[in-house]
Amino acid sequence: MKKIVLIVLVSLASAGLMAQKGGVAPLAKGQKQLNFGSGFSGNGIPVYVSMDFAIHKDITITPVVNVKIDDDFKVGALVKGDYHFNYLLGIPSNWDFYAGAHVGFDFGDDFLPNIGIHAGGRWYWSEKWGLNLELGGGTGVGSTIGLSMKL
Repeated sequence: MKKIVLIVLVSLASAGLMAQKGGVAPLAKGQKQLNFGSGFSGNGIPVYVSMDFAIHKDITITPVVNVKIDDDFKVGALVKGDYHFNYLLGIPSNWDFYAGAHVGFDFGDDFLPNIGIHAGGRWYWSEKWGLNLELGGGTGVGSTIGLSMKL
């Protein structure tokens, strides 16, 4: 998983070097974005919903609720902090590349910590809607794919 995250980060940096200058953040400070989707992990199939809160042009804080379906049923709650690379790398606003860390807990038969790092990207096909892909590592949800809707 560490190799995948490293490959994603190197790809993001390379894309930024080739992108035009004058990047624009997909979310301005104070804006929100709803995210939802599914994915895969070593602990079952996660289904998630989250809300990005832009606290700076480059930084979002995101509470996440997820349900993992496996042999049993687990509910998770966590908080993510992400740095968005658009301004730094000159990425256009219809793309969003970010990386960050998350911390939280999974509730099921056991009470387990959910700690890890992640990197992801979005492609907005309209002013409001986007497709999101995130690769993660740690003790909780692994990788996810879903939709994002700017509010």
